[in-house]
Amino acid sequence: MESIGADLEVMKRVPLADEHVTAMCAIGHERAYHKGEMVAEIGQPHDTFVYVIEGEIEVVDPFSGERLLESSLGPTQFMGDISFLNAGSHFLPMRATVDTRVIEVPREDMLDLMGRVPELSDHIITVFAARRRRQFELKNSMIKLIGADRDAAVQDVETFLARNRVPFQSFDLDSSDDEASRLCNLVDHEPAVIVGQDRKLDDPTPRKVAQILNLDLDVADDTIVDALIVGGGPAGVAAAVYAGAEGLSALLIEDTAIGGQAGTSSRIENYMGFPTGISGADLVYRGQIQAMKFGTCFAMPRRVEKLEKRPDGLFRATLDDEAHVCARGVVVATGVQYRRMPLDRLEEFEGAGIFYAATDMEARFCRNTDAIVIGGGNSAGQAAMYLCRAAKQVHVLVRGESLADSMSNYLSRRLEAEPNIQIHYGCKITALHGEDHLEAVTVMDAQGEWGMDTRALFIMIGAAPNTNWLSDLVNLDAKGFVHTGEAAGAETPYETSHRGIFAVGDVRAGSVKRVASAVGEGSVVISAVFNHVQNLPELVR
Repeated sequence: MESIGADLEVMKRVPLADEHVTAMCAIGHERAYHKGEMVAEIGQPHDTFVYVIEGEIEVVDPFSGERLLESSLGPTQFMGDISFLNAGSHFLPMRATVDTRVIEVPREDMLDLMGRVPELSDHIITVFAARRRRQFELKNSMIKLIGADRDAAVQDVETFLARNRVPFQSFDLDSSDDEASRLCNLVDHEPAVIVGQDRKLDDPTPRKVAQILNLDLDVADDTIVDALIVGGGPAGVAAAVYAGAEGLSALLIEDTAIGGQAGTSSRIENYMGFPTGISGADLVYRGQIQAMKFGTCFAMPRRVEKLEKRPDGLFRATLDDEAHVCARGVVVATGVQYRRMPLDRLEEFEGAGIFYAATDMEARFCRNTDAIVIGGGNSAGQAAMYLCRAAKQVHVLVRGESLADSMSNYLSRRLEAEPNIQIHYGCKITALHGEDHLEAVTVMDAQGEWGMDTRALFIMIGAAPNTNWLSDLVNLDAKGFVHTGEAAGAETPYETSHRGIFAVGDVRAGSVKRVASAVGEGSVVISAVFNHVQNLPELVR
């Protein structure tokens, strides 16, 4: 199955071309580091491209201060990973092991050079993506999580980091690992998030971690962009790619994680170009890298609370921390969110046995238990196929009498053929049981009620659109989906009833709920956004 980047372990080391190095020297400056001097510290802005002329730079273990990896950077190599593209922070400290000379190029100048020299850009981004994959797989990071299995707040941080492909290391409180024991002693055996060597976050949240990593960006009230893209699913990220490619200044705001609902899909096999499959998170993450390459900025986890039209014609979005962003055009790509079941104690067990996604993070809670997936659509089917590798048995509960109308044929046939999956038709859950964690459910079918023990229940029963923030600026259908094109009285297929606001993906009324169609809509809409921006009065442009 495809991943977010190449395997760094088997990649052939290829130096940058001489002409590319000469171009960097023309816009950068030479700097010397003495043996033992830090080149980058944890949390330091990743705002400089560092190319090694002579010497050696090593990755430092932020906890022991010793060398972390056997490999190091030498002459003709460069520092950094994908966070450089989005003005993020360094995840790991870097240190000169001997007296070292480097060329340092300011980030904006380097991105401009990469934009003008595609061969250079391709080389750097390939290495950056491979490094991020390696960091994520080895869990090399400044962030350590303790007790995500016991604490919902730490679990929220874990989910945020995992879905955004940010490296971290997670330990259970009862782990016998030496490092886990040291960290547990550091935090008095309580769930916690630790940054760096010993900094414990008080009341940890995804936003606090994002601020340390500079993922949320410092959006100022005077920020004006050509295109404000709200939502980071396949449609939003596709729009971000094409907005940057067309030269529009664009900002994408996502309130949870890049990937949207598709990001919770553990394996997508029917997306063209990936015959061996790819996870939804990795697919959309690749798109994010493309968008950042073209200059689109991403801010997360941030949420747009309200959208309004200013007298001068600009749109003004109010974020969840009362910050404001102004835009000449808006792309609504907020998608949908899974519906919650009308069950007593549902909220109490969310994150403690009840989940709305099926990724590595959630799959570990299925070990030694029967898992239940509620739903008959593709997301439910993909979840069941993924979870059956970890759970003793996966039970798929379907309200109807067949999967034919709601699930792709290839997927329903796999479910029916998998011995570790049992499909129950014509049934529903009526009650949840447990103390501080889900322990069992009551199920009702045509024969009556019966019980099932489980510590992992996955709810995937359809979805509702995220459109409340639009503040009545556009016309919606009876279910809250956004009217576009002819139904909205608009001139172009994805424009809404309000000129300058466009809608793509699952949030759009009449859309096909598939990743490929969402990507197509996000790609196509930018031509209409571009024309809208170009036709605005000079004062607004």
